[in-house]
Amino acid sequence: MDRRDFLKFAALGFLLTPIRRLIGGPLEHAENMNIWKGDFFKQETVDSSRARYGMIRARVDGKWHKYQIRPLPDAFMEWNLNARLESFKDMMKGVFRLAGPHSGMIASYGIGRKDSRFTLNNAVKGFGFAPKEEFIDEKLQYMRDTIETPMPQKMDFLVDLYKHPEILNASIQTSLELYSTPKFETHSFLNLMGNPQSTIVYLDIPSYEVRTIARLIHPEDKTADPYERKIVEYTNLIHSYFHGKFSKDFIGLICYVIEVFDNSPPSKERKTSMGVRVV
Repeated sequence: MDRRDFLKFAALGFLLTPIRRLIGGPLEHAENMNIWKGDFFKQETVDSSRARYGMIRARVDGKWHKYQIRPLPDAFMEWNLNARLESFKDMMKGVFRLAGPHSGMIASYGIGRKDSRFTLNNAVKGFGFAPKEEFIDEKLQYMRDTIETPMPQKMDFLVDLYKHPEILNASIQTSLELYSTPKFETHSFLNLMGNPQSTIVYLDIPSYEVRTIARLIHPEDKTADPYERKIVEYTNLIHSYFHGKFSKDFIGLICYVIEVFDNSPPSKERKTSMGVRVV
């Protein structure tokens, strides 16, 4: 092939790239990012080795930064836990809420997939708490022992947990990445793997925005911090505890709290200025 023919083929390839993306190839993957080694991955953009000392490092937009981990404010905890307890009463009556403290909308950016020109993403996930390190073994064992018990007893477990906030780790929100696999990657998974800054907003009044560093952990990652691994096990177990047994453990998502904004509209009861940072 001479130089002229080569340039013709190169130009044709460039022109056909958008068509090739539409009609062939794995579109549900990042353009230039190979995350998986077989069925395993490891997030390389977060260093949580000092998380128990209140510090975390993250590579954001290609540069490493240090962040101080902070607890959620008392007002957030009071709203979140009380709202959860009220929702349990409704659930026992057969009434289910889509909004509230369980359903957080997590926003991320930075990587994106081949099927979109946008990297911005927003996904609704089920968020919750995990026990502090000194309590998590006891709670894990209790769920293992009682996973076959009737639902009312399981609900009693959560009610007791949420009535004792001193047991809970108020510096994190936890969830699961249910759908990403080596054959399919969600937008949020790709974004958080490459750029772990995220914000979580809960559809409720009061309205809080929690800005976090998001840690994704494969359930088989033996190199993860021991407490983080227990959090992933706990989050998977509590998911199975209430939704039925699953054939595998899912990817864990631990969102470390860095900042919190109160976005609630002012009222007589809440004399706040909307959009003010409270943590």
